[in-house]
Amino acid sequence: MWGKLLGTCFGFMFGRWLGAALGFYLGHLFDKGLKQDFDKVGGFNAFSRGDDLHERQALFFSSCFAVMGHIAKSNGRVSEIHIQAASAFMDEMALHGEDRKEAQRAFNAGKAAEFSLKEAVQDVREAFGRRYDLLQLFLEIQIQMAYSDGHLAAQEQALIQQVSKYLGISHSHFLFVLKRYQAEFQFRAQQQAYRQSQQQHSQQSHHHHSQQQQHNRSQAQTSANSRGQALAVLGLADGANEKDIKRAYRKLMSQHHPDKLVSQGLPPHMMELAKKKSQDIQAAYEFLKKAS
Repeated sequence: MWGKLLGTCFGFMFGRWLGAALGFYLGHLFDKGLKQDFDKVGGFNAFSRGDDLHERQALFFSSCFAVMGHIAKSNGRVSEIHIQAASAFMDEMALHGEDRKEAQRAFNAGKAAEFSLKEAVQDVREAFGRRYDLLQLFLEIQIQMAYSDGHLAAQEQALIQQVSKYLGISHSHFLFVLKRYQAEFQFRAQQQAYRQSQQQHSQQSHHHHSQQQQHNRSQAQTSANSRGQALAVLGLADGANEKDIKRAYRKLMSQHHPDKLVSQGLPPHMMELAKKKSQDIQAAYEFLKKAS
């Protein structure tokens, strides 16, 4: 409103009615941009809820581990792999003492028969309003837990899809995020295998010429597969050009920027998760730059 009002006044002063019309239009663009920035940090709801950063961080933390526990028990019992994955999360966040006990309590609460997935996730959605990047990270963390054994069971996918729905994320975007994480998982595994192969090859430099040719063919195939996975990490198809790659990379890096997510309510302990996401996106982008 103020942008249109001031723009009209100044425009009239310098250009009479034509200037006023132009000033009104420029003021409208200013108001629109200001509103979008205001909405991103929660809008007026942030004031009406008495939006306290520490309270939001505590809610994100406990809800995240509770939902992880619920998903881990989707097939009736929590497997050793899921327990190890939850412990790995805690290690990655350097959780010790009371913080680790709180994460364990939340994880166990999510396994309880009386746990309400809908209520827990909707509380997160209500608390974080229009902080879409943070809601998406919450979903990605649950996908990572379900995918900890390298396989996504039907029950796990159904639960994650419910989480996505309760967060207000569309079905099409859920499929996009799921596909992107699967590509991220596979790309990381391929890169590790490639590095191991390179190390083994350098240690066996006395191999015959035929073995060298076989290694080169294998390396070329790995590179081709990795390019497809790297594109998928950025949410792109095989036909993406350099401009598409750069645009997707910048958008994803902005969405997963740790400092921005912490300012929106991501617990500082979970900053390492956001950093890891950013590193995977960066690795995929750097691979594609070298491959081009």
